[in-house]
Amino acid sequence: MPLRIEAIPAFQTNYIWALIEGKDCLLVDPGSAAEPLDFLAREGLALRGLLLTHHHHDHIGGVDEILTRYPVPVWGPVDSRIAQVTHRVEHGDRFTTDSPTLDWRVIETPGHTTTHIVFVTDQLALVGDTLFSAGCGRLFEGTPEQMQHSLDRLAALPDDTVIYCAHEYTRDNCRFALAVEPDNPALKARAAQVDKLRQAGRITLPSALGEEKTYNPFMRTREPAVIAAARERDPDCDRSPESVFGVLRRWKDNFG
Repeated sequence: MPLRIEAIPAFQTNYIWALIEGKDCLLVDPGSAAEPLDFLAREGLALRGLLLTHHHHDHIGGVDEILTRYPVPVWGPVDSRIAQVTHRVEHGDRFTTDSPTLDWRVIETPGHTTTHIVFVTDQLALVGDTLFSAGCGRLFEGTPEQMQHSLDRLAALPDDTVIYCAHEYTRDNCRFALAVEPDNPALKARAAQVDKLRQAGRITLPSALGEEKTYNPFMRTREPAVIAAARERDPDCDRSPESVFGVLRRWKDNFG
């Protein structure tokens, strides 16, 4: 039976992803309970498990209420801040969910938080707040070196990997990316596509990893144009990917 993936909007920018096979469902990062519970009832679905990428409240805030209704397994990182996890997983771990039937691999991606993980199966990756379309997560706990290494881990996945991130930030991310690479044709095309989608009330996700490599500045820290933009912003940038990333992230954090 084919896998169906639906985005459940929550808060102002979050998406809670629902992975559906027949009438069975997994939920990813339910920061709120009301929207996914309504979705399950409306679609007539049975919840079979939760996948959690990191500890932030907008990703786990709905877990307790959901578990009172559906006492299901919970996969998540080794992090005492997420007490609800029943199956703690680390980098390189593999596990199978039965319904939907999927074989998962875990990639640790510290940076946004120190214990952030990504779930990978077949041709899709649930990346939480590590990677956004045309952007990446803020460094709340990690370092530029850690986040650059994490993004390199994701970049090593096949280019046709479909990226499911947790926030609708793409339009703002494209604005910043254009400040870094104003002459990038792939970026200009993506920005125009995103504008049309948002004007039509449609979401901009998921995205393809191979395409992200052509326009996402945080995945392009080795590109001459991105290095030049970083050094123009901060002449002390030493051209290394980690240094370029650090300049870009600080720039983005203060970007109007």
